[in-house]
Amino acid sequence: MVKRIVVGAHYGLRDWLMQRVTAVIMVLATLVFAAFFVTHLSMEFEDWQGFLSFQAIRVLTLLFFLSLFLHAWVGIRDILMDYVQPVGIRLTLQIATIIALVSYALWTVSILWRV
Repeated sequence: MVKRIVVGAHYGLRDWLMQRVTAVIMVLATLVFAAFFVTHLSMEFEDWQGFLSFQAIRVLTLLFFLSLFLHAWVGIRDILMDYVQPVGIRLTLQIATIIALVSYALWTVSILWRV
């Protein structure tokens, strides 16, 4: 019988797919934002506010940031699992990362729906 020891961040297809899907969402949103900025070279506050007043743009912006936070979580978690060996320190850093990313997500929602 062969005993297999799994060490590090080996979540496989799920993490690979999450990184790819979130990257595609961020690229598409970036293209939409870039097209808006190119067509509105002299950005005034009213232009920016008008752009974010569309529900579809707010949803796209929220999808962009949620994708960014998920993308960051997978990357940071994998780095911590690979390079931080003491379990207590790694768990503390992972919890701090989760708290920060959830806080950023809530802050993003409050900003987008305050406009």
